[in-house]
Amino acid sequence: MSTKTKRISLLFTCIGAIFYSVQSNAQDVSTSLVPESGLYVGLGIGANSTQFNGQTITGTGLTTDTIDGRSANGYGTGETGVTMPPARSISPSVQLGYFQKFKDSNYLWGTKFSYSYIGGAPATAYNVQIPQFGTFPNGKPLTGGNAIASSYQKSVTNQFSLIPYFGKSFEKSMVYFGVGPTYTQVRTTTNGLVGYAQIDGHTIDVSGAPQSFISSQWVYGGAAMLGGSYFFDKSWFLDFTYTYAMTQNKTTNRISPFSNPPTTGFLVGSGTGTAVIQTLGLTLNKLF
Repeated sequence: MSTKTKRISLLFTCIGAIFYSVQSNAQDVSTSLVPESGLYVGLGIGANSTQFNGQTITGTGLTTDTIDGRSANGYGTGETGVTMPPARSISPSVQLGYFQKFKDSNYLWGTKFSYSYIGGAPATAYNVQIPQFGTFPNGKPLTGGNAIASSYQKSVTNQFSLIPYFGKSFEKSMVYFGVGPTYTQVRTTTNGLVGYAQIDGHTIDVSGAPQSFISSQWVYGGAAMLGGSYFFDKSWFLDFTYTYAMTQNKTTNRISPFSNPPTTGFLVGSGTGTAVIQTLGLTLNKLF
């Protein structure tokens, strides 16, 4: 066989291999239960673990003592870090999404909008003490005493996420990865707060009856999601996801008047920190 004939034979062999590969890929795409595109809605549950990091609490007592018709002002202020255990919960969730395969390919892109009511028991730190430094109403320096809260609690209630993703489909399944923004409601509760001072070696209740504070705020954040879907047919599929989400660090503030004659004033404070929410999710989805 001549060299020219060998080259022609090799060319036809390569063309045949390429044609077979393209044809096989086209058959894989066409026989897959994963549609070329689809709008879907899903309902499911999630197992959540939330860790509250970098928690810092500040506490300030602004006081006015009135004796014999005369008033004098003082204050005490300080801050402390708080370590909190993780909060765990089982949550309902819903999602609305869309995906589409790239032309003549098993690769795809998509996006999903999800809502979860995370709820569950809050993370709680007990007997939180905020050291106080400042000035007594008589002008003497305040170098002792604490503002003490019987407990400090944090929880995540509602969370929305919007996750664009890229993935690959197979005969009955697909896998994907995505990153996107979140919008999360965080609840903060301070229970039984009392301001104390050290006077002549004695611990004195300055602010009177214990007070409690509750605040709720919405914070932005971001999430990374790894997912896999199993298709029963071209209309129904199960979606498994692992999501790692983190909220921004945003400050909550509190203020409340107190009266403990002859002392009156205000309890002022704030709290900061982030929340990391890890979720294993499972949803049943309908394609349209």
